[in-house]
Amino acid sequence: MSDVINANPTILDDKSLPTRAEETEKVTERSLNPHLASLLDLSLVDSSNLNDQESIHSTPSLENDEGSDEEEEADPIDSQEIFDLVAHISDPEHPLTLGQLAVVNLPDIQVRDSGNKNEMAEVIIRITPTITHCSLATLIGLGIRVRLERCLPVRYRITILLKEGSHQSENQVNKQLNDKERVAAACENDQLLSVISKMLATCK
Repeated sequence: MSDVINANPTILDDKSLPTRAEETEKVTERSLNPHLASLLDLSLVDSSNLNDQESIHSTPSLENDEGSDEEEEADPIDSQEIFDLVAHISDPEHPLTLGQLAVVNLPDIQVRDSGNKNEMAEVIIRITPTITHCSLATLIGLGIRVRLERCLPVRYRITILLKEGSHQSENQVNKQLNDKERVAAACENDQLLSVISKMLATCK
């Protein structure tokens, strides 16, 4: 907290952040109630193609149910989904989110995922601190890591880096953020966890 807060950071309108709201709603709807989702899909089909009312509740539903698990497993997580998870994390100094401050940006997120649940996948996020001498860059990166580790399957390897040239202690911070032992020790610190919990409280 020794650094002076950047009083005039670049602030983006929350509504202007890249999103995929409609698709996210569909995915959530399906995951919460696959039976309802299959019925909703059927409501889009021309009724003239249906033999009778019974077919709405029988064979099509079962076919969708059988394939739903396979579709979920085969659908890889992409950079937009990762951005949606971390963009609404609060900055520890500003009453704004990491997305609004452009600390996290969609083009700086890379996902390597074949969609095979038996193979390792990787998420690489490059963050951009609001000032080059930001003393809380490590805390911000830790907050992002905690958020992703709580939300992603265990097969995902998470790498968090400072964007090249964005911080005067870039190499040192990168090493701290990706050192398993240091991260584990930090996550056992009650004071740090309290701060991170406040940062994650604004996540959607």
